[in-house]
Amino acid sequence: MGEVSGGFIGLVAVILSLGIPMAAMYTYFRVKRLKTDERMAAIARGVAVPFEEPVPPAARSRKNAILLICGAIGYMATFGVIAGIEHEPDTWTAAAFGLIPLSIGIGYLLDFTITRREAHS
Repeated sequence: MGEVSGGFIGLVAVILSLGIPMAAMYTYFRVKRLKTDERMAAIARGVAVPFEEPVPPAARSRKNAILLICGAIGYMATFGVIAGIEHEPDTWTAAAFGLIPLSIGIGYLLDFTITRREAHS
């Protein structure tokens, strides 16, 4: 087994960092097109196709809040465990970056509660 050169690793990193998002976008638009084609075929046969109801903003805010808060807690817990295992207090610096998505998630949660209160009144 030979040693892998740094240039090869960099090339793989660039290909993956550009290729994965492009594959995700292709998949997203392909699925969207298939759904549209399916709806058009149903309409051509005379089948009544109900339109999808848009997601209310409160539900979107709640979902974003849950995902961001849970992701931030997991990120911070991961670096906290690493700091405990390695006995390196500097690792807590990396865990502190989890406060950014945590605060954004709390903002979304506040938006959800305000939107829900406005809808009830």
